[in-house]
Amino acid sequence: MRLRNWLLLVAAVAAAGLLVFAGYRMSVGSDAVPTSDYIRYVEFDVPAAALERALNADVRTEGEVGWVDLLAALACRYGGDWSRYKSADLDAIAAEMECGQSTAEAGKYFSYYREAYGAVLDGMLGDFSEQKTDDTGNTVWQYSYGLKAFCPIAKGFSYSESDDFGASRSYGYKRRHLGHDMMGLTGTPIVAVESGTVTMLGWNQYGGWRVGIRSDDGRRYWYYAHLRQDRPYAAGLAEGQHITAGDVIGYMGRTGYSATENVSNIVTPHLHIGLELIFDESQFESDNEIWVNLYPLMQLLAKHTCETVRAEDGEYTRRYAFEEGTG
Repeated sequence: MRLRNWLLLVAAVAAAGLLVFAGYRMSVGSDAVPTSDYIRYVEFDVPAAALERALNADVRTEGEVGWVDLLAALACRYGGDWSRYKSADLDAIAAEMECGQSTAEAGKYFSYYREAYGAVLDGMLGDFSEQKTDDTGNTVWQYSYGLKAFCPIAKGFSYSESDDFGASRSYGYKRRHLGHDMMGLTGTPIVAVESGTVTMLGWNQYGGWRVGIRSDDGRRYWYYAHLRQDRPYAAGLAEGQHITAGDVIGYMGRTGYSATENVSNIVTPHLHIGLELIFDESQFESDNEIWVNLYPLMQLLAKHTCETVRAEDGEYTRRYAFEEGTG
């Protein structure tokens, strides 16, 4: 529920003395300070245009204007209603932050938006080094500060997508679609969006062959599903393995919708990618999971793809090595 709608309910619950908003217990009144231990609800509907503009402000200032701080401050101004987004508003807040204005002045709900948006975006921007081929044909390391998360579809492979989060699904039981579908060709290499550890590998009747990767900071669980029949995974992929952002983890397919393993009952080949946020371990694999809409983030990541090469045995690997940090 967006903040603007929530405020309309305050009078109705004032007698109770407490209000629950996004997992925080707030005292009803002018201060309304969060007192709970972790967030239980996040609506991530920041438009792709705002994500890109905030990212560019961060990169331009080399982190002086943090893009998550900027987005959180703007969410406070809009009361969480991103339909009001104007680039001029973002630019104005970025200029204030660049001049040293504290985010403490952004609003009393800044800490909530900062933590919620940070759970989605923290770790995707920073220092990294990547191998490149220079003008003389030599392979060299190139340092950069910027986006270090990748589109899950490898560079050069076409796909289509739509904003399908929350759409109805009926296999097994009626439910909401809690991921994002990216349609393409069977065998398209799928890469890890960000670095993390493979925590789940195997068959699920809904997702078919799938991979689960937990981010290095533990707050994000990436779910890649409907991978290819017979050879779903990159060679050597195993539970417990640490994966670097951009590594090939598997191949697009249409497996799933079957209690029997290795069956392709999905009509259209596609990658189902989902992102679960974890603020407390009790949320993971429970009735209190938080899945967010990835459509705007995938639009942003479409501009940062990882190039792959195909070996004689049909396996794909990344073309250039990649390392996070300053080295």
